[in-house]
Amino acid sequence: MVAAATRNRKGRKSSQKPPPKKKQKKDDLFTVKRQKQLDPEDDSEELTEVESEKEVEGPSGEDEQEADSLSESSSQGGDDNDECDDPLAGDFLQGSDEEDGDSELDAELGSDSDESDIEKKSRAIDEERVREEEEAGAELQLNLKEESDDFRLPTKEELEEEAHRPPDLPNLQRRIKEIVRVLTNFKSLRQDGKARKDYMLQLKMDLCSYYGYNDFLIEMLVEMFPVVELLELIEAFEKPRPVCLRTNTLKTRRRDLADVLLNRGVNLDPLSKWSKVGLVVYDSQVPIGATPEYMAGHYMLQGASSFLPVMALAPQEKENIVDMAAAPGGKTTYIAALMKNTGLIHANEMKEQRLHSLTANLSRLGVTNTIVINYDGRELPKVLGINSQDRVLLDAPCSGTGVISKDESVKSSKSLDEIQKCAHLQKQLILAAIDLVDANSKSGGYIVYSTCSIMVAENEAVVDYALKKRNVKVVPCGLEFGCPGFFRFREHRFHPSLDKTRRFYPHVHNMDGFFVAKLKKISNGKPTTNLSESSETVEQGVESNGNAKEKDARENTKKTRKDVDKPEKNGNANVKDATKNVKEIPPSIHKKRKKRKFPSREEISKAREEKREAFRQKVADKEHRVRK
Repeated sequence: MVAAATRNRKGRKSSQKPPPKKKQKKDDLFTVKRQKQLDPEDDSEELTEVESEKEVEGPSGEDEQEADSLSESSSQGGDDNDECDDPLAGDFLQGSDEEDGDSELDAELGSDSDESDIEKKSRAIDEERVREEEEAGAELQLNLKEESDDFRLPTKEELEEEAHRPPDLPNLQRRIKEIVRVLTNFKSLRQDGKARKDYMLQLKMDLCSYYGYNDFLIEMLVEMFPVVELLELIEAFEKPRPVCLRTNTLKTRRRDLADVLLNRGVNLDPLSKWSKVGLVVYDSQVPIGATPEYMAGHYMLQGASSFLPVMALAPQEKENIVDMAAAPGGKTTYIAALMKNTGLIHANEMKEQRLHSLTANLSRLGVTNTIVINYDGRELPKVLGINSQDRVLLDAPCSGTGVISKDESVKSSKSLDEIQKCAHLQKQLILAAIDLVDANSKSGGYIVYSTCSIMVAENEAVVDYALKKRNVKVVPCGLEFGCPGFFRFREHRFHPSLDKTRRFYPHVHNMDGFFVAKLKKISNGKPTTNLSESSETVEQGVESNGNAKEKDARENTKKTRKDVDKPEKNGNANVKDATKNVKEIPPSIHKKRKKRKFPSREEISKAREEKREAFRQKVADKEHRVRK
């Protein structure tokens, strides 16, 4: 028993000794961690040493003594075991509390250290990111500065070498962009010793070689647009315009048509707010020009720009309207739909080969108020009668410089002579259109002139010519969008009211280049031109300056006539002198001005009635032949 008691005492002592040593170990580890936090740059040598010491101390004396004491105490009897378990239990609980407190402190300190490490890392990352952004911005500015400094116009030798080689398209495109960039900030980016003219000349050459334009067309476009807008316009000409449909309101509604086409696999949307009948098609699983709805005349394939002249014309029901260039019938059928098949439309087309498409579209879309005629538009006032129509639509034939995306041959085929020929024809047609319209019409008296060209000579110059030759004025087109027309272009000066006309561009409105002007006829008479007034003033001045001479001449003629009437007193000499004086009389006295006789109003009205009856008879004969 004594031996057992001594063993128990030794066991108690041995069991009570280990906790302080463990605590000392933890304190050592805490000091190591704290040193690591203070010196984050040190390597992991100290931690490895501590871990190696911990592994070496693990299986040594104290743990073995604890195991022996526990085994010995379990082999003894009940009373001794109870006496020994109570202090051990107390020591174990006390030791566990201390260990828990230490572990909680370690966790809190570790979490604080982890949070501080994360904050430091995040701050470092943010600082590095800001530094990288600053470096990137500085590098970008440096690159731009280097590019602006490095760009130089090519020399004559380099241009000659390029002429002998195939065109380098990437190099041309880069040079075009660089020249445009320099021209936008010419004062700071220009090359020393180079003028703006040199850059513009090189830009024209590069545009011609890269996009395939001729020199004349590029020159005209450069005069009309700034360089940045010019590049946007040329790029827009290289892309096709969206496919558009116009709903035929004589047979269906836009909503119903859109539902049917969507079910057939056509991806479409309403055209825009300015059109109530237009649909734009993005893609289609079926041929859009061969659907049952197309065959039934529910819609018409028509460009968005072709809507604009009819919207500007604004036809009313039960009116007489003339479409002077009607084929293939998109505008004519739109007019008939707005008139709800009432009134009368004369659809004129000069080319016979285009009459088939015009008549086919009219019959397919169910138009019944239209007469198709085949005349030269300049002769229509003689055929239909002067001042006989309420409204006239003239979509004049033009150079087609606004629809290059549809016909790329325009780039290289147009010249100044062709533009002038088109302008001359357009001036004749617009005068004929004005003569057709009755200024006293209760609901009409309007003329709409439109072209698919962007040339000033075919648009504003033609309208300005009409303002001088006829009693008309420019009125607003009724279109809420579009660029105003030119009333001042280079050396030309037009009427100020031409800013009411509208221009449409592919790079701005995503439609073909177009021009629309609306005129209102003021009176059926023709104005006196300024030239006649100036000639009259010149004649009056000449007459006033030569009055004295004419008076002297008249007096001389009177004297000579008296001398001739008198009997011959002085013989043949007096007669010869008189004949000489007669020959010297100025011819302006003998020539008397013949007054022009104008027909009376009754005669004019009778002639009009005869022409109308002849035309009605001709139309009736045609209808009779068609019915047979």
